Amino acid sequence: MTTFLRAALLFGGIFYLAIGTGFLIAPERLGEAFGVAPAGTQGLSSMRADFTAFFWVVGGSMAMGAVHDRGSVLWPAAALIGIALSGRVFSLVSDGSYPAAFQPMVVEALTLALTLAGTRLLGKGAAA
Repeated sequence: MTTFLRAALLFGGIFYLAIGTGFLIAPERLGEAFGVAPAGTQGLSSMRADFTAFFWVVGGSMAMGAVHDRGSVLWPAAALIGIALSGRVFSLVSDGSYPAAFQPMVVEALTLALTLAGTRLLGKGAAA
């Protein structure tokens, strides 16, 4: 079970790191895919800074937790993803739905479940 969990966390971590790198290198393209359009240079700078930071912290936390078998390293990822998912739920209630509303919520819910499971199950043996 922990081997599968670690593999899923590592795969997810690499996935989030790649998305963060995409926001650093091509914020216009990734922004379009995420439904965010930057308003000039300031918008591009904000997307590069904020989206890259979000996805790199989530991805780095997941990958490090998996590689080093340390559940405590997964708390930042769980917190960020939990807040993002909560924001999406709030937006659904406040603003209504849109055609692709549930796809990112499913990914975030699965990520949250993986990271929370990892906090409980990883690192129960010798310290890494």
